[in-house]
Amino acid sequence: MAKINFGGVEENVVTREEFPLTKALEVLKNETIAVIGYGVQGPGQALNLKDNGFNVIVGQRQGSRSWDKAVADGWVPGETLFDIEEAAQRGSIIQYLLSDAGQIAVWPTIKKHLTPGKALYFSHGFGITYKDRTGIIPPAEVDVILIAPKGSGTSLRRMFLQGRGLNSSYAIFQDATGKAWERVIALGIGIGSGYLFETTFQREVYSDLTGERGTLMGAIQGLFAAQYDTLREHGHTPSEAFNETVEELTQSLMPLIAENGMDWMYANCSTTAQRGALDWWKKFRDAAKPVFDELYGQVACGNEAQRSIDSNSQPDYREKLEKELQTMRESEMWQAGAVVRKLRPENN
Repeated sequence: MAKINFGGVEENVVTREEFPLTKALEVLKNETIAVIGYGVQGPGQALNLKDNGFNVIVGQRQGSRSWDKAVADGWVPGETLFDIEEAAQRGSIIQYLLSDAGQIAVWPTIKKHLTPGKALYFSHGFGITYKDRTGIIPPAEVDVILIAPKGSGTSLRRMFLQGRGLNSSYAIFQDATGKAWERVIALGIGIGSGYLFETTFQREVYSDLTGERGTLMGAIQGLFAAQYDTLREHGHTPSEAFNETVEELTQSLMPLIAENGMDWMYANCSTTAQRGALDWWKKFRDAAKPVFDELYGQVACGNEAQRSIDSNSQPDYREKLEKELQTMRESEMWQAGAVVRKLRPENN
């Protein structure tokens, strides 16, 4: 494990060079990894582990769309694909990758198969951090560990197939066996992480919930909508408004930021763009900072967690979700986006 200095702050980081795949395979050679859930993170993590040579099985509710997807992905019923309870019984490492609401519902089934020496693995700190609300309290005799890829399971899989890695955080909540660190790092390498940085279950969920509601999804959609609407109100066409708001950012500027940083991107834009960006970015920061402070406070006190639990546990949750997504999908901005995407050269 290396200590890396990030702007004067030292962090514990593990790379694939110091903990190679061969070592990860050796650490987990006698383990059966049961991936419970085949929705957002399950497919990417399970397939990457399997392709890397680990002993992996999948647990999913029979007759569900996710069961059918697992079969389509090559998992074989009765051999590598089982119902949730049987997979939990067979696994020595249980990767608990159901949704937060799903984890609460299935927890009694999982808990009874957490026999001494097993490991319970999460990719989100929600269930453990808010255990007083979720009821997810693991027995003392099992390791409780976390690998949280910094992206979707789709991105994790796509980057793996490209020979790249998606960075992940790791955490240990409970080390019952004395092997939790080696287990969690081996799993992080096995799922295809680029590098691993240390966190805690609490810090992971606080930062994750803030990020999802903030710059990763909530804030960026809000900024897109505000700029698009302003341009349209001043007579700009849908195509022009969308290109100036979304297309240029996602297709041109974001790749430059990812490769070399914001300062490099600024330095390689026109002098007019540089001046304007430098003059205005602090105004946006100052306007947004109070919102982020409020958001973090709502996450830290548990209100956001409770809202998620209450909303996502409702029987008509998916129907309500689809209505909200439909409203976004049918907005003029994203209708314009659908047309613009079709006009990209790679689609013609």
